[in-house]
Amino acid sequence: MMSLSAVASGEKLLLCPFQEADISPDYIGWLNDPEVVRYSNQRFRHHDASSCLAYCRTFTGSANLFVAIRLRRGGRLIGTMTAYVAAHHGTADMGILLGERAAWGQGLGLEAWTLLMDYLFETRRLRKVTAGTLRCNIGMVKVMERSGMHLEAVRLRQEIVADEPQDILYFAKFRPD
Repeated sequence: MMSLSAVASGEKLLLCPFQEADISPDYIGWLNDPEVVRYSNQRFRHHDASSCLAYCRTFTGSANLFVAIRLRRGGRLIGTMTAYVAAHHGTADMGILLGERAAWGQGLGLEAWTLLMDYLFETRRLRKVTAGTLRCNIGMVKVMERSGMHLEAVRLRQEIVADEPQDILYFAKFRPD
């Protein structure tokens, strides 16, 4: 059964608004774990409760979404997602952090990604969803492709990962009509 506060509900996951109470030592640990953030620019920052609280509060009163990815069974927080909405343009740019390493490789990232994208199209009635990732982030590239997104643009050798220049791939999907 879908929680009343859930943004979206899937087979294994619930997407719920991220709350200040979700800022836990585990959550902060994900943001400071070099393996979890190895493809994110978060790897250049140190996070603590104060920085996480400040970030969480940036979503208050905005059209943007910051959601908690929770296991449907038990409700355990395993990651977060964002959607930065440009309402005048009917677009949103999505991001995901699957912080709980034990959840990796089970298709949960794809389920969460698809749930939020469908919510943005069906409930928010946006016309286009975009996202970007490094070419070397194979798992994220697969999530975008399997969710029906298409490669829209490439910024060649834009960022450095492990001392190697990496392309940023930008994907997009239009609302099905």
